[in-house]
Amino acid sequence: MSVPVYIVAGFLGSGKTKFVTDMLTDKGFSEGERTLLLCCEEGEEEYDPELLKSANTVLVNLEEPKQMAGKRLIRLNREYKPERVIVEYNATWLLETLYAAEKPEEWELAQIIDLVDANTFELYLKNMRKYMADGLKEADLVLFNRCGPGHTKSAWRRAVKGLNSATRVFFENLDGTTDDGVSDEDLPFDVKADPIEIGDEDFGTFYLDALEHPDRYDGKRIHARGRAFRMEDMPKNCFVFGRHVMTCCAEDIGGIGFLCQYKGEPPKTNDWVYLDAKVEKSFSPIHGTDAIILIQDKLTPAEPPKEELVYFN
Repeated sequence: MSVPVYIVAGFLGSGKTKFVTDMLTDKGFSEGERTLLLCCEEGEEEYDPELLKSANTVLVNLEEPKQMAGKRLIRLNREYKPERVIVEYNATWLLETLYAAEKPEEWELAQIIDLVDANTFELYLKNMRKYMADGLKEADLVLFNRCGPGHTKSAWRRAVKGLNSATRVFFENLDGTTDDGVSDEDLPFDVKADPIEIGDEDFGTFYLDALEHPDRYDGKRIHARGRAFRMEDMPKNCFVFGRHVMTCCAEDIGGIGFLCQYKGEPPKTNDWVYLDAKVEKSFSPIHGTDAIILIQDKLTPAEPPKEELVYFN
């Protein structure tokens, strides 16, 4: 029988203890399962012993990463025989430390939730990017809390989606409401223009927005500068129109783009081009989901832009 493992990650003060407490008291999530709660830091809040008892939960504090070494987790599993495991995880330990720890065979990762304090997000992303990006890149759910009127949710959402396009992102506001941060008004280009002019510095925003909202671009035309890429098993008469992107650090560079149907001679791999194209919402074989397909109207050679890499922050 598998034992689901839930990881609740984030920096000190990001609200992990409160979130785990809500998990334990949520009747839709907890039905008295025997729970092992591993707390990987000494936080600002403490768990109520009576709550843990009523939730059939045993708390084990791990004060430093080396306490997960050896067969510690296997011994804890043997001692407490949990039906599920919740890990309150310190973001500065990095998830690779937990992944590398020897664990019982029946433990199975169920979900990673990354909690972010809206008041410190930009500061940490700028000065502690390696640690902030670690959880964002792995999370199934990213939850920003303590969001106020002046916080730039859409920009933050794009930054997170740039690191992890598959994750879900939600924002918890000071008034108790929750939203997904999606906004049409703050896009840096006019989606009503014909064609939509995608500036070099806005390619990353266009890419993420078109992935999330292909309907917004269906039937419209775009003009943009990008590179031509080739991939294995592409449909006939197609190339990938895109850019190189740095998601985390200089060592973490990859490619982004959309399938483009060309006319005449295809561009050479890695050539810079200006593309005028019609946009169609369609299943994208390179993304494995509905996205957009570009249909070439005009293709002309281009010089590289001043900044060749795309950044999502």
